[in-house]
Amino acid sequence: MEVSLRAAQIIAGRFEQATGQSLAPERFWRIGTTLSPFCRDRGLCSIDQLACIIDKGTDAELSLDMIDALLNNETSFFRDAGAFGQIAETLLPRLRADRAAERRIRIWSAACSTGQEAYSLAMLFGEQAETWAGWRVEIFGSDISRAAIQHARIGLYSQFEVQRGLPIRKLVSWFDPVLDRGWRVKADLAAMVTFGRHNLLGPPPAGGRFDIILCRNALLYFSPDRRRQLLDGLSLAIAPDGALLLGAGETASGFSGRFVHDPDMQMVYRPASFGGQSRADAA
Repeated sequence: MEVSLRAAQIIAGRFEQATGQSLAPERFWRIGTTLSPFCRDRGLCSIDQLACIIDKGTDAELSLDMIDALLNNETSFFRDAGAFGQIAETLLPRLRADRAAERRIRIWSAACSTGQEAYSLAMLFGEQAETWAGWRVEIFGSDISRAAIQHARIGLYSQFEVQRGLPIRKLVSWFDPVLDRGWRVKADLAAMVTFGRHNLLGPPPAGGRFDIILCRNALLYFSPDRRRQLLDGLSLAIAPDGALLLGAGETASGFSGRFVHDPDMQMVYRPASFGGQSRADAA
């Protein structure tokens, strides 16, 4: 379907208002590509008709569904092996030593899409059950997309989804086959994770500060001012000695003074009050 400039501007404006994510004119092509099947599925004759309804504000559910459709929900299990290697080999052993008194760890998988990242984190703990026996491990996955969070909560993934990044050993250990539908997360793994809808530009989630925050490949979709706002918000949600993991192509440098790069680890940022020191320096 073709889309007029006015319709594209209305849709992009509503999308940014709801999510904070910018949809610049050079990316207006996404509106036609993404929303053409969306309109056909809902019996709308054109994207311009959709924009008119959105502009009038007469169908809140349609507006929310449209926003979900435009969100990029790209994800996979154990996405970026280097990042998960750092978590398993460095960050978790450090936290186990530093949190030995309280024996509690909180991890936030922010912008988690359909939940693969959060379940991947849970598998790290599940495979070291004896090491973490007696610990309270809380993993929270959040996304602004209603559909993505519903998918994550159900924990049912297609054959295509599980083949992306999930070794066969982990698949048979942590998932049950569902005839003709794919694979469902086993109950003991699902019990390790909670999911909730959350806007990264809003107040931090309740429950206290997080020891690790993963917010990977989300900054790319925000303007510089929004990136600063987002990072400043994450600084309110992270423990003073916590670790923030960004995507390989992202940086907090130049956008917020609240975080500094950890000199020992790629993609890892520390609260500025921690100083970004290495463990040896901090000692």
